[in-house]
Formats: sequence, C-alpha cells, structure tokens
Amino acid sequence: MSGKRGKLFVIAAPSGAGKTSLVRALMQLRPALRFSISYTTRQQRPNERHSHDYFFVDKSEFERMVAAGDFLEHARVFDNYYGTSRKQVEQLLDESHDVLLEIDWQGAQQIRRALPECRSIFVLPPSREALEQRLRGRGTDSDEVIARRLRDSLADLSHWSEFDYIVVNDDFDRATEDLQAIVTGRGEHLRRDRPELRELLARLLA
Repeated sequence: MSGKRGKLFVIAAPSGAGKTSLVRALMQLRPALRFSISYTTRQQRPNERHSHDYFFVDKSEFERMVAAGDFLEHARVFDNYYGTSRKQVEQLLDESHDVLLEIDWQGAQQIRRALPECRSIFVLPPSREALEQRLRGRGTDSDEVIARRLRDSLADLSHWSEFDYIVVNDDFDRATEDLQAIVTGRGEHLRRDRPELRELLARLLA
C-alpha cells in the first residue's frame, strides 16, 4: 500500500440508460476497482447472495443504522430502503482502493455533500426512443408501469448538470471505454460542459 487514499467514483443514470451493464463491463476491465455493496430492506431474490449482491437487513436494523449515522447516503425506493455504508467506503479508500458507487441522483447529491472530492458520472441514453425501447425490452411490465418509469427517467435526466462527467450510451463498447477513461484519469474530454452535448440534451429534455 502506498498510503495514498483511493478515489471515489459515483455513477448514476435514469432507468433504462444501461448503467448496470456498463458498470459490470467496467468492473471486468478494471478488476482493481472496488464496488460498494449496498444495504437494503427488500427481499433477497433466489439468485442473490448476502454480502455479495447486497447486505440484506430488516427495516428496524436499517433504521438503527440511519440513526447511528452509518450511511453515506440512503433512500427509499418504492417500498424498500437502500443505503451505502460509510465505514465500508471509507475503509476501502483508506486502503488505497478506488471505489465505484452505483446509485441514483439523490444518493449522488448526498455523497457529494459528505465527500466533495468524489468524481461523479451521469450516463445518458442516445434518445428518448432508445430509453423507451430499453424499458420495454425487459418484457415484464405493463404499459402503465412503463409510462410511469419513462416519466421518472425523464425527470431524472434533468439532474445531468449536477455531475462532473457525462457518458452517452449510444455504443456500448465506446461507453465502457469512456467510463474506463474517467476512472483512469483520462476523461477530461467527457466533462459535462462539452459543447456537443447541447443538442442531445435539448432533444432529451424537450
């Protein structure tokens, strides 16, 4: 260990932008990156492992952790709670590991307040049509649920300007390469103020 503190990267996106697949691809390319495992009160699914996918806790334990200040950020999503362990993230950073957090824009706001030195990344879809197509592609939701998710995703999009870097997921391999550039310190060309984003954002937010 060099004794140098690791860097914290926070990645967020509207539902349907392909963030989870990009994060998985990035973690395969950069195995030294550490992924922060969230706490949740939702039910464990058959294919999930405790302390690998999530730390599964009941609501009273989660509330005790909130009261004790154990979370860097936490939120209620539908009927379940999710939170990022302060101790886990701080320990990894102190051990010189670079850490990746995959959260929503509200969680990212809380992280920026707690650790302003973090680098934040927002993933955009290439178009509204692509966003809707990806939401429909899951094949499990009714039209009503898809319409609500699309509304929520478009509302989430309006927070793009709060992030340091913007990655457009129009080509998966290129978007993965863009993420890798950011975490390796080569991402200056991907900052949020680059002029070529204006037209895309105007279309997405129209």
